[in-house]
Amino acid sequence: MNPVRLLLCDDHAVVRAGLRALLSSAEGIEVVGETGSGEEALALAPRLRPDVVLMDLQLGEGIDGVTATRELTSGAAVDPAPRVLVLTMFDTDADISRAVEAGATGYLLKAERPEELFAAIRDAAAGRAALSPPVADRLLARLRDPRPALSARESEILQQLSGGLGNREIARALFISEATVKTHLQRIYGKLGVETRAGAVAVAKERRLLR
Repeated sequence: MNPVRLLLCDDHAVVRAGLRALLSSAEGIEVVGETGSGEEALALAPRLRPDVVLMDLQLGEGIDGVTATRELTSGAAVDPAPRVLVLTMFDTDADISRAVEAGATGYLLKAERPEELFAAIRDAAAGRAALSPPVADRLLARLRDPRPALSARESEILQQLSGGLGNREIARALFISEATVKTHLQRIYGKLGVETRAGAVAVAKERRLLR
């Protein structure tokens, strides 16, 4: 069988070096490239043709891991589209939802054991979902106690709200109108069962919806 072709995307050079060294011992996995930015991942994918992209969510300046994941899995950057396996330190509901909605095949935490990472990469290459146990537990808990999920835009606005920004500042930050911000806020309030900005932030923190 041909080895799984893997592209690393993490903005920390030390982390990439560690992953490359670790994966060199994994049978059936070949690291074909690495990058520290989402933009470069999109540029490298058509040339390197990876089967799987191991993607961090936080990539510093430029596009984040979620946006890069969406572009890669849509087939807009490369056809056939690679699988994207998220490898991150963040396990909030908001991060998990955004990554899954963007098309990620799996979601792992950086605390995983090497053998679990290797298995997840192979599973992702085969199109099988790969989830860290804590992530799987959170998803199961949400299924048992379903709540209306926030959209990606609502999550962005809630994140801005938690930083104390007003409607006008949020509109400017996200390049949308104040009227659109107000509409999204009303939907957020309804989904979280609150009536105020402070209430929305409090519930979001309680449910770990914020990054």
